[in-house]
Amino acid sequence: MKQLKITIRHIKFRAAALAAGAVLAMEAFVFPAYAKPVWPSDTGIQAEAGIVVDQETGAVIFGQNIHLPYAPASITKLLTALVVIENCDSLDEMVTFSHDAVYNVESGSGNALSLEEGDQLTVRDCLYAMILRSSNQAANALAEHVGGTRDGFVQMMNETIRELGCTESNFANPSGLNDDNQYVSAYDMAIISRAAFANETLLEINSADSYDLPATILNPDGRRVNMEHKLLITEDETSETYYPYAVAGKTGYTSIAGNTLVTLAQNGDRQQVAVILKSNWTHYSDTIALMDFGFSRFQNLDASGDEASLFDENGSLTVDGQTYQQDQLAAEGVQKVTVPLEATLADVDRELVSGDGLGAAAPENAVAQVRYTYDDRQVGSYYLVSTQTAEDGASQETGMAADESGAVTDGENPEAGQETGSAAAGSFAAGPVLLAGGALLAAAAVILILAVTIRRHREQERLEAEARRERRKQRLAEIGCSEEEFKRLFEERYGKDRE
Repeated sequence: MKQLKITIRHIKFRAAALAAGAVLAMEAFVFPAYAKPVWPSDTGIQAEAGIVVDQETGAVIFGQNIHLPYAPASITKLLTALVVIENCDSLDEMVTFSHDAVYNVESGSGNALSLEEGDQLTVRDCLYAMILRSSNQAANALAEHVGGTRDGFVQMMNETIRELGCTESNFANPSGLNDDNQYVSAYDMAIISRAAFANETLLEINSADSYDLPATILNPDGRRVNMEHKLLITEDETSETYYPYAVAGKTGYTSIAGNTLVTLAQNGDRQQVAVILKSNWTHYSDTIALMDFGFSRFQNLDASGDEASLFDENGSLTVDGQTYQQDQLAAEGVQKVTVPLEATLADVDRELVSGDGLGAAAPENAVAQVRYTYDDRQVGSYYLVSTQTAEDGASQETGMAADESGAVTDGENPEAGQETGSAAAGSFAAGPVLLAGGALLAAAAVILILAVTIRRHREQERLEAEARRERRKQRLAEIGCSEEEFKRLFEERYGKDRE
């Protein structure tokens, strides 16, 4: 019996040992819990403010003082060019230089191309002169040509940036010369630059090395203008301004703004935009540092088709109380996300934003926006837009449909719209009376629609203003800056309160 107990004890011990060994063996092959990569931030710039963003997704890869206002100098001309191209029927239209366009510029700003009152150049000529050689006179002439007056064009500039979603900037002239009411944040300038570089015509102009202007009053043989942005034209590989990935960009400088610079670069299948503000001659080295950081540490992942997972098993999605079928909504925009190299789509969070949260940049028929975030950073987004036409919506709401002959009939009772010959004759006889009454009703309907439209427009403006203020609060919170501190800094720089 004693021997039996010893044997059983040995068996239990050996079983426990085998179990422990099995657990240890399993642990040896079990990987530790996966933690998504930390967002890299081990870089910096010497300029006061700067940012690098992905051109496709708009993700902010790195930023420094990106929501504070600075004087933009001549990088303003990117916005000027965008507004001109979007509002001009033809680049071959002739632009006549007025006295004001040539001489009403800041003292000491110069006239590098010797343009004179009465000169005539095409819109295309002026765009190349403005972008490549930073001609203030060309900027003024274009503004007068497109906006009627310089002030009218400035209004168009500010309307454009609001449509793009900019809330931290304001422009006062088309050239970028100093003005207390002209300021831009690095974040907003990145938004403006992305829109500018997405315009194929502007990108073609902005990536040119040189351009030959035709004859002008003081240049009867014409004149060649050359690109000033050194990252775009330096071919010496040993130079500090050699950067083979640079594609397009714009320089800027005034005594108040310091050096400012916007650059588009492409490495492989990725494009990045860098903005530098308030630099003391470090704008090129800062730009290279930001570009290299973004290209070497980040990637774009494809999220195409992801919208299908938003719908339930019946192919339905409810947004703000309205239910849509999958064929009633389509994805609009870039379906990609920008994340650290080791990250995957599983590391990215997704949310559906609708209503007031859509913002001013949303398409008119947008139902919702799908936003991707990584550690609370937005790394990509696209819109879900309605594929229904206005006629589709009207027919669904009223239940009315048109028969093959074009007559409007009730959708549930097609025969209700059919008339006998006598009934039709009777309605024709009463035509003048019905027409008169119809005209009054139509006029009343127009007035009512206008009143409702105006009321809705005002309410929309109020909601958009509130949304802009809320977004600014969030952006300030991201950089640890209170609204009071923001206002103080702004007052110190411009002597006024933005609000």
